[in-house]
Order: sequence, then structure tokens, then C-alpha cells
Amino acid sequence: MKILISNDDGYQASGIVTLYEALKDVADVEVVAPEQNNSAKSNALTLHSPLYVSQAANGFRYVNGTPADCVHIALTGLLGYRPDLVISGINNGANMGDDTIYSGTVGAAMEGYLFGIPAIAISQVEKGWRELDAATQKARELVLQMIRGSLLGLAPNAEPWLLNINIPNLPLDQLKPLKICRLGRRHSAERVIMQDSPRGETMYWIGGAGPAKDDAEGTDFHAALQGHVTVTPLKVDLTDHDNLRYWAQTAARLSDRRDGAS
Repeated sequence: MKILISNDDGYQASGIVTLYEALKDVADVEVVAPEQNNSAKSNALTLHSPLYVSQAANGFRYVNGTPADCVHIALTGLLGYRPDLVISGINNGANMGDDTIYSGTVGAAMEGYLFGIPAIAISQVEKGWRELDAATQKARELVLQMIRGSLLGLAPNAEPWLLNINIPNLPLDQLKPLKICRLGRRHSAERVIMQDSPRGETMYWIGGAGPAKDDAEGTDFHAALQGHVTVTPLKVDLTDHDNLRYWAQTAARLSDRRDGAS
């Protein structure tokens, strides 16, 4: 079993270090992670500047790029083999609801998924690494269960999967069982923060994420608040399948009006 680990907090973050330590006796584990914090970089790839891979004293390799860069480089030449699983995390803070669109943690896992490899994004619900050991142990248990359940080592023609997991900052014995959830929704983000720079120019800082808008039962927000480890299967297809027929009819009407006008 071969596992590639990445993240968006950077190769020195506590979450990725403890995750590696917890899994290094479960499989052959490699770490390829960003040099610096790359939160909210989503699936961004660096196309207009060179990327460099360096190696830390502990053997981790780090890249001067985004989380998706790290996984992309690893899978297209750096590793020289195809891992059985890609794990991104453990992230310092939740990736639930709309967060998944922006998340560099999810972006790194999704890059593995796009290459046809099962992938997991793992986050702690609250920032600060409280109860990180418990979250790490839960992540280890999950990987072991997947191995025993033959969910890894997929045949070349089998469909990969992408899971987004959020673990409450609770002691191990207080964590409730895994709960499969849909993504919740947030309100709009808080207002941008404006400040004057030392040169008198206006600086803009993106405001914080808004509060939960849809945190009803069945969402990741609701389950995490109840102490459950939340698991949401994700997909990449952004097509609005429910409204395809409506837009086909609308396009036909617009086309008819244009033809009539000519």
C-alpha cells in the first residue's frame, strides 16, 4: 500500500506531521506539500513561473507552489509510481459547506481524484490543533478500515472516489461515529477589511467566512456540531443537471428570436 500525503497548511504544519507519523507503519507514505501556507488556493495550478522541489531534514518534500501543484507534480513524475491513496490534511480548521469550493485541502485531494486515485481531505473543525492526536488516531482508523474493506487498490477501470472529512476537536472517546452528510451552505462572507499601508495606499483583506446558512439535519455543519466525524462524498461535475432541459428550451427560444430578427 502506497499513500501520498499533502496539505495546504505547509509541510511543517502539525497536522501533516502527526498524520505521517500515524500512517508510516500502515503503508509506504510519501509527503509532498507546499512550502508555505496555501489556504483557499482551491485547485489552482502554477503555470507561469517555475516550481522547485526541496527536501526537509525529516524526508518531506516541499514545493514552492499550491496544494494542487504538489499532488500534480508528484503524480506526473516526481514519485515514479502511482499511489493507492491520496490524503490531504490534517487541516487546521473546518472545510464544510461552501468552504470546499475554495479549500486548498480539498483541492489537493481532488487533484489525486482527477488522476483516478481514491482521495480524502481531512480537517479539524476548529483551528488551533486542539485534540489533534485524537483526530490523527481517527484518521488512522479510517485508513485501516478502508484497507481491510478493500476500498483501496482499485482496478484501473474502477471509479475513484473523493471524500471530505471533518473531525470535531474532541477527545477520542467523545467523538461520535462517522456520519455521511451533504454539504451545508454559508451566508455571504463578511465585508472586506480596508487599511492604509505605510505608503498611504489602501490595502484590502478578504473578510471572514459568513455563518452557516443551511445547517439543517443531514448537513456537515449539523453533524459536526453534534460531535460526529462528518464524511461527504464529493464529485467534480458542476453541471446543473436539474435545469439542463430549462436551459435547452431557453436557448432554443433565444435562437428563434435571433433568427426572426435577422
